Amino acid sequence: MRDVRLTETGFSPADELGVFARAHDASGAIASFTGQVRPGGGVLALELTHYAPLTLPGMEKIAQEAQNRFTLAGLLALHRVGKMLPGEPIVVVAAAAAHRRDAIQAVDFMMDHLKSAAWFWKREQRNDGWHWISPRSVDHADLARWN
Repeated sequence: MRDVRLTETGFSPADELGVFARAHDASGAIASFTGQVRPGGGVLALELTHYAPLTLPGMEKIAQEAQNRFTLAGLLALHRVGKMLPGEPIVVVAAAAAHRRDAIQAVDFMMDHLKSAAWFWKREQRNDGWHWISPRSVDHADLARWN
């Protein structure tokens, strides 16, 4: 089972993970990651935009690569776009597998690719206006380790 979605509205990571866990109650391991807008640092809001014809198909391709690379019973990738406030969830990724290593590595693989290779553009609103955010060199290094 693969569930890959984009949403313009808020979501509850706990609810999403609960549904995923119930769907994969026979798996020996479920690993997950939830990313949220960092509070502090003068950030008032975060806005993610995307190119609709490529974003969801690109996410699907990344998810298929994860399923090809790791032995998984299921995979969830839910990513938000639009304007978000500090503390609000941006992304939740979960993987179910017979064993922990596949689940953990699949989540790590998905996040490294979503962070640096997906069709999202990020900007932060601070007191002095909007600022575009680019992937950091460490993000590119994290992505490169999967090659």
